[in-house]
Amino acid sequence: MLDFMPTIYLAFIAIIIGIIGLVWSADRFVAGSASIAKGFGVAPMIIGLTIVSFGTSAPEVMVSIIAAFSGAGDLAVGNALGSNIANIALVLGATTLIAYIPVQKHLLKHELPILMVITLISGYILMDASISVIEGWVLMLLLVPSIWYLVFVKQREFSTEEKAEEEELPELGKKAAIVWFLIGLGLLIISSKILVWGAETTALHFHVSPLIIGLTIIAIGTSLPELAASVISAVKGHHDIALGNIIGSNMFNLLAVMSIPGIVGSQQMDSLVFSRDYMTMLAVTLFLALTLVVVIFGTKSLKLGKLSGVILLLSYVAYMAVLASEQL
Repeated sequence: MLDFMPTIYLAFIAIIIGIIGLVWSADRFVAGSASIAKGFGVAPMIIGLTIVSFGTSAPEVMVSIIAAFSGAGDLAVGNALGSNIANIALVLGATTLIAYIPVQKHLLKHELPILMVITLISGYILMDASISVIEGWVLMLLLVPSIWYLVFVKQREFSTEEKAEEEELPELGKKAAIVWFLIGLGLLIISSKILVWGAETTALHFHVSPLIIGLTIIAIGTSLPELAASVISAVKGHHDIALGNIIGSNMFNLLAVMSIPGIVGSQQMDSLVFSRDYMTMLAVTLFLALTLVVVIFGTKSLKLGKLSGVILLLSYVAYMAVLASEQL
């Protein structure tokens, strides 16, 4: 045991360094990508809906790729489900305590229905606690029409005023954009490898399944970009970004992050991945949907308030308590 202690300390340090590296490199990667796209004349709205909105999921994607090729596919699936739970229950819950979040009706019309359909499809796939190669490809291929539809409806229905409320895109020169893109991508890969090694070592030492590590430590760590983006957006008063970023990120997690382990090779997981983890994700997603319906059709303020945030945070604490109790 004493001989192993230095390794577990190193694993803890690796997790911390990996998470910090992921958060920082994801920001640089998104800034470089957005600036390069802008340099090629891509519309700011499309950049915002694709690179910027989904860019905060870059840590989950990279961790999923590294974990899948390392034979830890259940860690990758746990990361996707855990991140979605954290995005709604932890990130959105915490954000509503900092500032009231304005709700736009188009979220209920476009983004949320797509998220619900994707969530139900994911549940059907996870019902047997496995992801096959075909199912992995089905999820990945659904990403293309989902993005296309969102871009199409935004271009058709957004007014000039609403476009002005979009997220501010980074301003970088062409050379700087390429440099930051490459640096961000490189550090994403390195940080992911460090984080996955630390997570696997920690799971082995404490006899905890990689799925649990993915649902907790890795999920919270890779959700930090969403937390930062949502809090800053809410404080600045941006109408779409705080909620839209979370909904877009959750879509991307299910279609891209969770599909990767299946594409690499069929994955068999603990049956609790459906009955406990997926059902928790479905519950908080449904709560968000019902809350938005009540806010839009039952109130005049069109804002998510602190009560919703408290309920979401308490649900996250309860979920963490369930995970902890099962490891005792």
